[in-house]
Amino acid sequence: MAKTEATQETNLLKDIIAHAKEYGFVYPSSEIYDGLQAVYDYGPYGTELKNNLKRLWWESMTRLHENIVGVDAAIFMHPTTWKASGHVDSFNDPMVDNKDSKKRYRADVLIEDKAAQYEQAGDLAKAKALLEEMGKLLDAEDLKTLRELMIREEITCPLSGTANWTEIRQFNLMFSTQVGSVADDSSTIYLRPETAQGIFVNFLNVQKTARMKVPFGIAQIGKAFRNEIVARQFIFRMREFEQMEMQYFVRPGTELEYYKEWADKRMKWHRALGIPSEKLRRHDHDKLAHYANAALDIEYEFPFGNKEVEGIHSRTDFDLMAHQKYSKKKQQYFDPEVNQNYVPYVIETSIGADRLFLMMLCNAYTEEELGGKKRVYLKFPPALAPVKAAILPLVKKDGLPDKAREIVANLKYDFNIIYEEAASIGKRYTRQDLIGTPYCIAVDHQTIEDDTVTIRHRDTTEQERVPITELHGRLSEACSFKRVFEAMG
Repeated sequence: MAKTEATQETNLLKDIIAHAKEYGFVYPSSEIYDGLQAVYDYGPYGTELKNNLKRLWWESMTRLHENIVGVDAAIFMHPTTWKASGHVDSFNDPMVDNKDSKKRYRADVLIEDKAAQYEQAGDLAKAKALLEEMGKLLDAEDLKTLRELMIREEITCPLSGTANWTEIRQFNLMFSTQVGSVADDSSTIYLRPETAQGIFVNFLNVQKTARMKVPFGIAQIGKAFRNEIVARQFIFRMREFEQMEMQYFVRPGTELEYYKEWADKRMKWHRALGIPSEKLRRHDHDKLAHYANAALDIEYEFPFGNKEVEGIHSRTDFDLMAHQKYSKKKQQYFDPEVNQNYVPYVIETSIGADRLFLMMLCNAYTEEELGGKKRVYLKFPPALAPVKAAILPLVKKDGLPDKAREIVANLKYDFNIIYEEAASIGKRYTRQDLIGTPYCIAVDHQTIEDDTVTIRHRDTTEQERVPITELHGRLSEACSFKRVFEAMG
């Protein structure tokens, strides 16, 4: 990537971050106390957008699939859960400090950034070779040679510009705390670093109580926590985040068939949100986690590069077998079709709600020239837009506010509606564009005469006159999840 392009993309991200704060989508957490690194709060419109995205995901999993049900597991879990899952022993990142800037970095991220520079310069072979060498060293836990690789590649600190690195060491990402009144080793528990284990330990509970037959899935939306040392790129990587995961339990030997099926389904899901195909790509993993026999990422082209939004993994029977071993309780399913007991294999779809939010925000942010002036608006699909319609009386007199309030009262139980009467109608249109409201409904003097209003469409700025009696039906059709579901095919 040319330097000018990179600068433009960095500036675009800055514009999006500024817009998110200015218009009530995302705020730095505890900002009056100078904030807390890598922690953010969602504002009024961000909360609405995120809830819409979560609801769409939930319904596309549990409503569109008769064999997928949901759970809501606790954040705190018995600490042996994380021993069984491997997080206690191996949930680590290789960390390195620069002695001059005193800043700490993930060594693998620095090396990946160097490989990205090679890739952008067109040297794909060099980029691939560097990543392969790094992967082998990480697998061998050869951190000494990994540091030598950084020095050989002339990887420098972004702040100091030097390669004066400390030794690389492993750092566990789990947050720990104490439960009960006495703080000792036996009372140590963890904030969950992922939501999947809450599904696995409830596998048999759900299977029996919901009377599910393999194949079936369990979906969950919940918070997870990771003590990320290098948290960057706005809400892309945070210490407190939200995951939307579905674990699909299948008969051993059929897992790769279902893996392919879910990979295709999830890619279609992202396209159905209005994400252009050229902005999405599938990245198949060469280096697999110890529990997987196949894995891929669905990546989106953010202003800071192609990054993972969702992961699809064939997790084999690793998790259920591990919990069976540590709990000494069988995690088997009796399959009447083959007349045998077995521990199911698992296909996982895991998407970050915050990354999905950022993808939608980046994709929606639109700058264009209109009438010789710069126009900025958020081009959300109506079904996902934080506010569906704004009701705007032309003036604050002549009975127009009363009429507008009647329309609000008729619509507010089914749609998130804004009523606004301050400032000129043009300025109010602009404000609604900036928060992504797809429809502005203007109430004027003609409305009093014939019960019609003017609908202004956000994307085209075109206006049309319609009867008040048609508003509910039009919004219902335009803002329905059904449109998104149908686009999934």
